[in-house]
Amino acid sequence: MRLLLAEDERELSNALVAILKHNNYSVDAVYNGIDAFGYGRGGDYDAVILDIMMPGMNGIEVLKKLREEGVSTPVLILTARSETDDKILGLDSGADDYLTKPFSMGELLARLRAMTRRKTEFAPNLLSFGKVSLSRETFDLTGPEGTLRLSSKEFQLLEMLMMNKKQLISTERFMEKIWGYDSDAEINVVWVYISYLRKKLQQIGADIEIKATRGVGYSLEEKK
Repeated sequence: MRLLLAEDERELSNALVAILKHNNYSVDAVYNGIDAFGYGRGGDYDAVILDIMMPGMNGIEVLKKLREEGVSTPVLILTARSETDDKILGLDSGADDYLTKPFSMGELLARLRAMTRRKTEFAPNLLSFGKVSLSRETFDLTGPEGTLRLSSKEFQLLEMLMMNKKQLISTERFMEKIWGYDSDAEINVVWVYISYLRKKLQQIGADIEIKATRGVGYSLEEKK
């Protein structure tokens, strides 16, 4: 799951990024409102964490402009302000939720889970295709011949494929969604993880496979 974090306090931003990544989120971090708007408008994010007090453009302005552009990504506002009027303004401007600083990471993670559940209309915790299932809670991949635990990147990649069965997903889309715009990873990292997943699907006796369309991308198909 991919997040945009807009927070101008570098120390706090770095701490948030580390904890979010530990909890299997991919994160793009920006430090001012102008970049927050640019990334938010152009990126494919599952949620945005937006600080109100930022240079260039404040969080409320960013939020209003994103909504005017038709961006419906769930937005959680971070604010040092606790006044009711500021919370009302944020929600009326299009925020899905808010969190007042200082806050606990447990509460932030819980609010993110709640927002993204609403976005996916309570998508099931168990994804299935053929005789294979993938648990969103444990990252377990299960087939006729056993169960294997996937790494975070393996899980995210297979989740995308299982959410878009029989549809081609480009290598670039995997890179953007899982590794993020600012990643130093080379594009062939996608092929490496596809290779890992193919081996694991084979190990569990899967009746589905990841097919490559040269120069286009990958799709998850039933074996024939």
